[in-house]
Amino acid sequence: NTNTIKGKRKRKSMTKSVLVTGATGFIGSKLVEELINKGYDVTSLIRKGKEGNLKSKIIYGDLTDGKIDFKNLEFDCIFHLASHTPLEKNKKILEKVNFDGTKNLFNEIKSKTKSIIYISGLGVYGETGDVIVDENQKYNPNTDFVKIRLDAEKYLKENSDKHKIDFAVVHFGDVYGPDGWFYEMLIKRLKKNTFRMPKGGKYYKGFVHVDDAVGSMIAVLENKRFNESFIVADSNPVTFKEFSNFTADQINAKHPGSVPMFLAKAILGGDLIKLLTTSMKVSNKKISEIYEFKYSNYKEGIKQIISELNENNRI
Repeated sequence: NTNTIKGKRKRKSMTKSVLVTGATGFIGSKLVEELINKGYDVTSLIRKGKEGNLKSKIIYGDLTDGKIDFKNLEFDCIFHLASHTPLEKNKKILEKVNFDGTKNLFNEIKSKTKSIIYISGLGVYGETGDVIVDENQKYNPNTDFVKIRLDAEKYLKENSDKHKIDFAVVHFGDVYGPDGWFYEMLIKRLKKNTFRMPKGGKYYKGFVHVDDAVGSMIAVLENKRFNESFIVADSNPVTFKEFSNFTADQINAKHPGSVPMFLAKAILGGDLIKLLTTSMKVSNKKISEIYEFKYSNYKEGIKQIISELNENNRI
C-alpha cells in the first residue's frame, strides 16, 4: 500500500500544468480536450460569455484588457492560440488583439511559465512559387494580418530569451475538422451549392487535420523542442480545387464554381483573399521526426470527418 501511495504521489508530481489561450476556439478546444485526456493539468483562458471545458480550470479574461488575474497559478507551458482571424479587416483591431494582446499576456505570465508555444500560420512565408518550403525558408509576409502576427512572434521570442523562457513556434497549414471553416464555410455551402472559389481554386495549400494539428503541438512540448519553429501540414500538397472537389464528392454535392477576384476581395477583403489564394507547397519532414500523422493526406482526413458528421446527423 505504501508503494502504491508513493507511486500516486510521484505521478501527481510529474503532471504538467499548461495554459491554453483561445481555449474555446476550433483548434484550442480540441487541444484542451486532448491535453486533459493525456493527464495534463489544464487551465483555459476564455472571454466572459464563452463556455470552456469544465474539466479544466477556467480563467475569464480578455487579452486586450491588460490585466488578467492568474492568481497563484504557474505553468510548465503556455500554448498561445488566441488571435483575431484574417476575417477582421480593421488593422487597428488586429493590432490591439494580436500584438498588444500578446504583449499583455506576456507581461502577466513572464514569471509564471517555463515555456511558450506560439501558434502561427504559413502566411509568414509569403509568395514562394514552386519552392518546397521548409523551416529554413525566410519570412516574407505580404499582408497586414500576417505582419502583425509576426511582430507578436518576434516580441515573444525576444522577451522569452531575456527571461530565460523556452520558446517555440508552430506554423499551421489550413486546419480542417468537424467544426471551423471546413464545416461552416465549405460543407454547408457545398450542400447549398453556394460555395465559390477565387481563381478557381488553382493554388496549392498545405492542409492538416485538426487531430494532427493538436498532436503536433503536444509533441513539441513533450519532446522539448524549443528555440525552433515547425511547419505542420500533411504530406500531400494539393490544390484547393482538388480538396474542395473531393469534399463535394463525399457528400454528393456539385463541384464548386469560381468567383471573380474583384468580387471575392469586395466581400472578404484583399488581405484574406491574398492569404487564401497564395499557392504554397511545404515539407513536414521536421515535425514528422517527433510526430506521426494520423491522416497523412487530405483524402483520409476528409473521409474521417464526413463519417463523424454523418454519425452525429450534422450533414
